[in-house]
Amino acid sequence: MDLQQTRARTASVVELAQELIRRPSRGGIDGYEPVLGVLEDWLAARGLPHRRLHDDAGDLMGLLVEIPGGRPGSWWALDACVDTAPYGGESAWSFPPDSAEVVDGWLLGRGAADSKLAAAMFCHIAADLAPRAENLHGGLAVLLDADEHTGGFGGARAYLADAAATRPAGVMIGYPGMDEVVVGGRGLWRATITVHAPSGHSGSSRAVVGAISRAAHLVRRLDAAELPGADKASGFPLPPKLSVTSFHGGEGFSVTPDRCDLNIDIRTVPAFDAHDAENLVRKAVAELDAQMPAPRPTQIAPITAWPPFRLAENEQPAAALLDAAAAAGLRVRAKTAGPSNIGNLLAKKGIPATAGFGVPYEGLHGIDERASLAELPQVYAVYQRAVLDLLRKG
Repeated sequence: MDLQQTRARTASVVELAQELIRRPSRGGIDGYEPVLGVLEDWLAARGLPHRRLHDDAGDLMGLLVEIPGGRPGSWWALDACVDTAPYGGESAWSFPPDSAEVVDGWLLGRGAADSKLAAAMFCHIAADLAPRAENLHGGLAVLLDADEHTGGFGGARAYLADAAATRPAGVMIGYPGMDEVVVGGRGLWRATITVHAPSGHSGSSRAVVGAISRAAHLVRRLDAAELPGADKASGFPLPPKLSVTSFHGGEGFSVTPDRCDLNIDIRTVPAFDAHDAENLVRKAVAELDAQMPAPRPTQIAPITAWPPFRLAENEQPAAALLDAAAAAGLRVRAKTAGPSNIGNLLAKKGIPATAGFGVPYEGLHGIDERASLAELPQVYAVYQRAVLDLLRKG
């Protein structure tokens, strides 16, 4: 692609991204029909095969674009979310959250960075590949997930559950950030804990250890729990982490409550997995109930568990993306992330994934979100080369 073609392609990517930003699609707040409708019109105008994805309840979760190759081989997927974080306090923004204007080389608005620009870019890559697909192995899927920021990952789940879709050999997720390719992440184990106690009146002469006090003792136990450090021998560079993320019980002033609910979030690693996390919590709860008995035992309700994952730099699709970045003259390091992402969901299904390579950004999930456009041609070229390398090898 020569300079003139590159400029034209970049302008087209930005134009589509602007249309997406102008359609608010905050996860769990806005409807997804408008933003997905823009993409459907764009794809249909170019004759690109696509279909809607729905969950078991029939709710719209995203779009799937499929470009089959003419030769046998593995399928690979590009994934970008088209729902966004909430705006937060709009009065704190220096421009409208759905601005979509380009100012001083920055694309402005919620979703510019995460990840409507990537969605527009991946659609264009699919359009580029379609005319030459007959000579490619396997196929390319582009997942446009409209249920990422809720934490439900409904688009990804619907894609993996779709019997008509070919299971991908690997996925590249278009989160922003140009210095790193995320090749791994800690897993998680989450649970709600319900602590019980007798209720009582705060002014009564009878001493009552309420549920809040019992729960506070449990939190101290959990905070003091010994977790292993990073196990560098396993190649996973991060340690596990335990956090109490919610604490709720009681109301008013005069009654000591008989119930307090906690949310526990434990980030797991290969040397300390979901089984270890659950055992740690159950041990702390058993010690609490033994030392501070209550009419009912403390209850643990596991919510979800995802495994940690990490690809070696020579594993696909990490190798293709890192090699393409190096060929473009970019110094990009492989990173194992602390937070979990869709890569963990895919790892649970045995599908390797990368995340976190895209344009530089500011204000992600905060105020004044923006994405830098100066680097867009390079990022586009890297993804295009990575996809072509994978589809040429079969």
